Amino acid sequence: MDTDLHLRTYGNDIVADRHVYAQLVLPLSGAVLLDIEGRRERLDPLRAACVAPRAWHAQCGIGANQSLILDVEPAAMSHPAWDRMLDRPFMALGPGARKLVEFMGVMRTQALEPGLLHGWVPLLLDTIALDAPRATSRLAALMAKVEAEPGLAWTTDSMARCAGLSVSRLHALFRSELDTTPHAWLRDVRLARAQAWLADTTRSIADIALAAGFSDQSALTRALRDVTGMTPGAYRRAQRHD
Repeated sequence: MDTDLHLRTYGNDIVADRHVYAQLVLPLSGAVLLDIEGRRERLDPLRAACVAPRAWHAQCGIGANQSLILDVEPAAMSHPAWDRMLDRPFMALGPGARKLVEFMGVMRTQALEPGLLHGWVPLLLDTIALDAPRATSRLAALMAKVEAEPGLAWTTDSMARCAGLSVSRLHALFRSELDTTPHAWLRDVRLARAQAWLADTTRSIADIALAAGFSDQSALTRALRDVTGMTPGAYRRAQRHD
């Protein structure tokens, strides 16, 4: 586990704990009373906390409550925000951070797509502790969102707007970080998702094409044939015979 996310409700009883990983406590609703080695504060959707690895802490709920709990191994704490948060463990959440927490609260009630958490974490850390999210964090968050919803009508322009970057800056980041273009990366994400559905589900090819973001079945067929030399039907049969 590098990072893990839980949805948690605290009862009225005070519960003490200590663990080797760090923890971000991000209330979604209600309030939580948290004591971190003698420093006690009330948390709510406007106020969060960071528990350092091996720090004794105790918490209890104040009425009905729900929080996102992000567990992070020390080896994954390379982001510069951690030093500031460990020094000042109780922090106010601004509007940007609250929106990110609310978004993940909604997504956590569903099956999280691979990569979504890893895109969300650096953007959240930037937004909580730094003046503005770094461009690379914005790129990671954009990639996670596209991978979670490849069937949306993504274009280079809409991807740039989602990341809060200019189109030219988006192209430059894709080139420097991934050695590709936004368009080529988007095609690969959609094709990978279509291939997974072809191999693992009984959905119709036309339905898979649209859900993965292709304009129609013919567009999926062209893209898949370019990469594998096979039609979607042939690819599905080959995967099931392996």
